Amino acid sequence: QVQLVESGGGLVQPGGSLRLSCAASGSITIIFNMNWYRQAPGKQRELVASITRGGLTNYADSVKGRFTISRDNAKNTVSLQLSNLRPEDTAVYYCNALIRVYHLNDNNYWGQGTQVTVSS
Repeated sequence: QVQLVESGGGLVQPGGSLRLSCAASGSITIIFNMNWYRQAPGKQRELVASITRGGLTNYADSVKGRFTISRDNAKNTVSLQLSNLRPEDTAVYYCNALIRVYHLNDNNYWGQGTQVTVSS
């Protein structure tokens, strides 16, 4: 009943920037925490950034000071601004959210991911 769709990935040189966006749609009552994860080939999926409905944020140490997460509750969107990118940031980035759907229990939902490649 809920779909999360990411956009904004691509190829960028080291030191460059990208902005990722994620839009949630469906029979949504409330979106609680929204998160960005990433997974590189051969690596475990890791939490990159999270944001509460009230706007409190947390970041992985590896991206702190370089990435910024934000959300628009009226539009049911979450964004991730990636700056000063490094080759080790190369991964598939996934949007995730805890959502209350009409007539159903709260559940976690995942997008299909968007590829970010940092290379010269």
